[in-house]
Amino acid sequence: MHQVDSFTRDLFGGNPAAVIVLEAWLEDSVMQAIAIENNLSETAFLVADEPGSYLIRWFSPICEIDFCGHATLAAAHVLFSQQPTLQELHFTTLQVGELKARRGDSGLIAMGFPSCPPHMEFETPSALLDGVSVKPSEVWRNQQAYFLVYLQQAQVEALEVNLELLKTLAPYDVVVTAPGEEHDFVSRYFWPANGGAEDPVTGSIHAGLTPFWTKRLGKDELLAYQASKRGGVLHCQQLGDRVTIAGHAKTYFEGTVFL
Repeated sequence: MHQVDSFTRDLFGGNPAAVIVLEAWLEDSVMQAIAIENNLSETAFLVADEPGSYLIRWFSPICEIDFCGHATLAAAHVLFSQQPTLQELHFTTLQVGELKARRGDSGLIAMGFPSCPPHMEFETPSALLDGVSVKPSEVWRNQQAYFLVYLQQAQVEALEVNLELLKTLAPYDVVVTAPGEEHDFVSRYFWPANGGAEDPVTGSIHAGLTPFWTKRLGKDELLAYQASKRGGVLHCQQLGDRVTIAGHAKTYFEGTVFL
């Protein structure tokens, strides 16, 4: 088993995930028990399919989930570290089709996702506005989350939330975002509706943030910062109806699970 900090160059930053490469799938109940034992937001399990291609599944401590960006980056980091001549990986998932990860310069790993742009929300739930300490200037939504748009980075960084109110927005999570000072944009991500509080760094939501800020800022390549306590940097690029999200990762430890 490997534990990796994703979307960071430094230990104790980014978003931690566990990665376990298997010869064959374990029972679902065993993988769920391992995820509970790890007590990280996600554990990625992989089984080799053919050279450079793997089946991948993700488990939170609560249940199996459809997709996880930072755990996929962690998995790619582990596999690229083990296979230094490999340049591209293919992951087959149960719910979101095939994902690709590509080795870049200076340890950067790029992943491609379908673009999921948000749309202006005309009927904003009262629990959403009451659940944040600062009212947003705009509210948008895609299939994953409500997008609360602010004018300044400081508003995003200082924002306080009422998780009990935001939990009532299920199945939607909440992302807050603003133009950045040293980065093109910043964000924070809250997911009480799906069992968590604030996520340190969220790869998947940048499939929605990237098209939003690409259009707003008039540029296709963006540098993003997720302003959680751990923090993380994401390199984002809009390519038609696809989004490329790239980041660094750092291995924290490697060990053996005895079953």
